[in-house]
Amino acid sequence: MKKITLGFTAAMIGLGATAAHAQTPAEFYKGKNVTIYIAFSPGGTYDLFGRLVARHIGKHIPGAPTVIASNMPGAGGLTATNFMYRAAPRDGTAMAIITQNVAIEEALKNKAAQYKSNEFTWIGRATSNIEVHVLSTKSPGHTIEGARKHETPVASTGPGSPSDSYPRLLNATLGTRYKVIRGFPGSTDGLLAIERGEVDGALTSWNTMKSTRMNWLTEGRAVLPVQYVPKRSPELKDVPTLLELATNDADRKLLAFAISSAEVGRAFLAPPGVPADRVRALRDAFNAAMKDKELLAEVEKSQLDFDPATGEELAKIIADTLAADETVIERMRKITSVE
Repeated sequence: MKKITLGFTAAMIGLGATAAHAQTPAEFYKGKNVTIYIAFSPGGTYDLFGRLVARHIGKHIPGAPTVIASNMPGAGGLTATNFMYRAAPRDGTAMAIITQNVAIEEALKNKAAQYKSNEFTWIGRATSNIEVHVLSTKSPGHTIEGARKHETPVASTGPGSPSDSYPRLLNATLGTRYKVIRGFPGSTDGLLAIERGEVDGALTSWNTMKSTRMNWLTEGRAVLPVQYVPKRSPELKDVPTLLELATNDADRKLLAFAISSAEVGRAFLAPPGVPADRVRALRDAFNAAMKDKELLAEVEKSQLDFDPATGEELAKIIADTLAADETVIERMRKITSVE
């Protein structure tokens, strides 16, 4: 009888597991909450796009779950990225907009990067990214030439972030004297630090700059000495790219690897191991949200850059970064090594 009872119990458990597995995405998501974790503090474009997607993606997910945005800043965006890999639920109820440097930091073997980029479930990208360094014109280091002559403090959101690595790369390749000041949760905090006179410069996106502090440029209070993209943005025709500043092929290859993160941009992922049907549901919902008339109206009203890509396209970008030449990776590792 014990054998019969145990067999019956095991069979019932098996049936229950099968039934749960057979649950459609619409059945699973109905009445649930989906959280989008934002890897940086409020105010920058990670937060803007994280909340924008949170407002519109829910109606496109089968079962119409409630979507909540939650900030999880720290370690240059790696706190949230590590959480998504190691601790977030793998059932399709957790997504995140993470640091664009996700693959670069793994390639550099940053000990703080405790994940495998190609194992994430890539959902989609809202936009590629144009990043700029903003320097106060009160600083003698507000030009590249000036920064070669004068120590120039610039804000960093922490090891692993472009705000930390780009100034170090400029110091190594151009002879600038940027002093990296860590401890700022996000790009907005760095801009506020310029206002308070705590630093001379900070890294931010062109999106954030033109939507929140364009008057700094028009009033001559700040300048943009460099933009971190392969080609000049049509809106920044007079600002040189990082690649243009390179003086030899070796430096050019190094800097090209560094700015590859711009193609990752404002990207969304889910943890590894999400059931395939829910992955498809989330990717389809994201792609639909990128064409949603209400979302597009918000993008136009806010004058945000907008350059969506699919989860599949993102996965290829990540794979290409991880396949970079080891000599380039090793050189960048030495330059940007965590202190």
